[in-house]
Amino acid sequence: PFSRYLELALYAPGLGYYTAGARKFGGDGDFVTAPEISPMFARCFALQAVQVFDEVGGDILELGPGSGLFAADLYGELKSLGKAPDRYRLLEVSPDLRERQRALIAERFPADLARFEWIDALPDKIRGLVVGNEVLDVVPFDIVHRSRSAVMERGVIVTEAGFAWDDALLPAGELKRRAEAVIPPGDYAYTTEISLAAEALVRTISSSLEAGLAIFIDYGFNEREFYHPQRSGGTLRCHYRHRFHGDPFFMPGLQDITAHVDFSALARAAEQGGSEVFGYTTQAYFL
Repeated sequence: PFSRYLELALYAPGLGYYTAGARKFGGDGDFVTAPEISPMFARCFALQAVQVFDEVGGDILELGPGSGLFAADLYGELKSLGKAPDRYRLLEVSPDLRERQRALIAERFPADLARFEWIDALPDKIRGLVVGNEVLDVVPFDIVHRSRSAVMERGVIVTEAGFAWDDALLPAGELKRRAEAVIPPGDYAYTTEISLAAEALVRTISSSLEAGLAIFIDYGFNEREFYHPQRSGGTLRCHYRHRFHGDPFFMPGLQDITAHVDFSALARAAEQGGSEVFGYTTQAYFL
């Protein structure tokens, strides 16, 4: 399945894009995220964090901290406001990125390094602020493809020329049920992505959140836009050296592979986990 190929291309130990040592963020990498542009992103977040701490206390849990710059800027702003959390947890799967994050934090806040905790899995109980900035788009997703009237699962095979697409009939299960529900009616070719794993992640965080607020920032659409009849080619995008293209078989392990997220599905997952969805908005309006 493509989701398994994607998991290996991004996260295979020592070989995947996020687990190998190449630089990914900033001008010398493949793409730029908002925290890399300006510390104002984290400073605005700090105002929201203070509101959360005043209401329920707790810690910060950041998913996929990247270069660590957002964590450093956010903690620095909270410290200047006299609201630094006792614990800042960072869920990071890449050993290389962990070391870069730790080095940055140690340089910026040598006396506070003990407040930062790197973890391998989600805690059973969460209280405070959860932040996921451009994380859900790189949770391994499946690709489904309608050819005439049949809905297929798009998989990956190895040929003499390299990796190639291969379609197989969808077995009965949640992926097939979801594909039949969201693909617009018709008999024309239609390809799209479904991320049951991202929904599971949001559902798990929601069910673990005793009190607090979780904020996810990503590229995406609501369900009606995501599965629009005219978006028949899907949203898969690959990023390499500040250019994007649509070939996930180009230099696997050396390029980022993403898809937009379905905000409607993630909202349902949060509610299934027992949380209230406040809604979603543009990043500019939030800031």
